Amino acid sequence: MGLLIDVVLPVFLIIGFGYAAARTKLISDSGVDGLMRFSQNFAIPCLLFRSIADLDLGTSFSPGLLLSFYIGAFAGFAAGFFGAHKGFGRPLDESVAVGFACMFSNTLLLGLPITERAYGADALAGNYAIIAMHSPMFYGFGIALMEWVRSRGQGLSGAALGAQVTRAIFSQPLVLAIVFGLTVNLTGPPVPLSVGAAVDMIARAGLPTALFGLGGVLLRYRPEGDKALIALVVVITLVLHPMVTYGLATYVFAIDTASLRSAVVTSAMPPGVNAYLFAHMYGTGRRVAASSVLIATAVSVLTAWFWLQLLP
Repeated sequence: MGLLIDVVLPVFLIIGFGYAAARTKLISDSGVDGLMRFSQNFAIPCLLFRSIADLDLGTSFSPGLLLSFYIGAFAGFAAGFFGAHKGFGRPLDESVAVGFACMFSNTLLLGLPITERAYGADALAGNYAIIAMHSPMFYGFGIALMEWVRSRGQGLSGAALGAQVTRAIFSQPLVLAIVFGLTVNLTGPPVPLSVGAAVDMIARAGLPTALFGLGGVLLRYRPEGDKALIALVVVITLVLHPMVTYGLATYVFAIDTASLRSAVVTSAMPPGVNAYLFAHMYGTGRRVAASSVLIATAVSVLTAWFWLQLLP
């Protein structure tokens, strides 16, 4: 119970404050949007840039860590996609959006703060290794598959599809921050102290601002309809993904304790807001994605506590 009170609840209380502030009109919709734009376009990219630029790539990018997390994520996508298409008879494009929601964990806004509160700031190297590949890989996969589904019979060339996917991926500030961070890490000189101090000041505002803004955004995602399909997404994200990751990390790859914690906590997070943004971008599966983000985030208060209890 101590983990629930000391580690998990503070993160969700910030989300709750944002939700209550938006519900009582203490902050407007435009104010919430401004907070989210600041956090996702500036503050969190600064956090990612700084963290990845200073990351020990040789020890952080453990194959067992990455394979455990990403095999679990793609298992979640497959379960969501085929569950929606074969089990619920949804069209292919909507099934892709559902599968995307099942694999796109909220690694940044929830995975990072919960891991940090549970194990300390020094335990985040595995989280950053996962995050470095998370958005580029999943956006690339999701966009490529959706564009292929949408363009069947239209004669879209492989080169045109590749260019479309590349533009979509590299228009994401988080992806650009990861690329710049890796570039500095691998080839660049040290970041000047004055620049680093400024980046750090912006980065420190990222997670609390984003959590508060996330609460305001969740107010808009009222659950409605498609209860069985929404329940499927919630179970896949909060149970199947971390279960597969835990099993692989423990019994197949036998990774170290720090990596196990990062992999399982990150995989146990609910879908991020990006799951809804992806569905909204293509105009399909929006109701399922929005409701899944809201309900899974609420349920994850307890499931995150369960996985933390299970970990060493």
